[in-house]
Amino acid sequence: MRCARHHLAWIVGGTALLMAFGAGAAKIYRWTDRSGITHYGDHVPNAPSSPVSTIPVEGEPSAIAQLRIENDGGRFLAFADNRLSGPVQVQLGFSRSDNVVGQPVLPARATVAARSSALVAVLSSADPDRGFDFELQMDSLPGDPGARPRDVDYLLPLQQAQFRIDQGYGGHFSHRDEQNRYAVDFAADIGTPVLAAREGVVMQVESDFDKAGLNLERYGGRANFVRILHDDGTMSLYAHLKSEGALVRVGQRVRAGQQIGLSGNTGFTTGPHLHFAVQVNRGMKLESIPFRMVGPQGPLRISGG
Repeated sequence: MRCARHHLAWIVGGTALLMAFGAGAAKIYRWTDRSGITHYGDHVPNAPSSPVSTIPVEGEPSAIAQLRIENDGGRFLAFADNRLSGPVQVQLGFSRSDNVVGQPVLPARATVAARSSALVAVLSSADPDRGFDFELQMDSLPGDPGARPRDVDYLLPLQQAQFRIDQGYGGHFSHRDEQNRYAVDFAADIGTPVLAAREGVVMQVESDFDKAGLNLERYGGRANFVRILHDDGTMSLYAHLKSEGALVRVGQRVRAGQQIGLSGNTGFTTGPHLHFAVQVNRGMKLESIPFRMVGPQGPLRISGG
């Protein structure tokens, strides 16, 4: 749910190419063959001879964009590969450089369409008579900075007879930053059906985390969630879903009111609830925006605190 950052270092004339990309939360599968030998793998085998058990492995939030460098006859082409089913914005800069220039001048930004790539910059030697080396840093953020929110009504994102708001706009516990200032936390038992508040395309899904706690450093980026992209470029976020609680796939178009998941208690939380927000990218800055919501009894009053 946060801005992702990747680093790449290149030393000309050497062999050092260092990349760091966030890996998704993972699973290890275990099964026993007909000879009684136990096997472990990262995918379910074809026609296993015994039941397959799953061993969850704590991982990191999945990367949303990947930095890729290609050697082009002495120049280096820096590409951003978008892994989401929706646009992302990236910013590329030097964290270290010696005798190297970028075209355009770094830091440089680019918006990359869904599941596609974009050339962000071309790197070359400032003085061709001597070598050069550099280290790049690429930040990435979901959404198109050109989004223009429309004035629409959102539906209540939970299927339950009664609802309670535990934390509203500007809540003191976790709704003080720009990404969450206009978020709403709905009380919800684990397993409560979560519904799409507005139609759109499933842009991003995390569903493999299974723990929660109040250690922000450890749990802040480890909530299961579904992010839905709307036609005006805004994005709705449904967070803290249960493990395997996302019931939609990336790239799927959903209608308003359709079930998309099951509420849970994952990530940085005090207890089970659904965190809902409408967000836009404001130029490498993710912001939540106020929204109108309609429930079974009519418009909801969302207060702060």
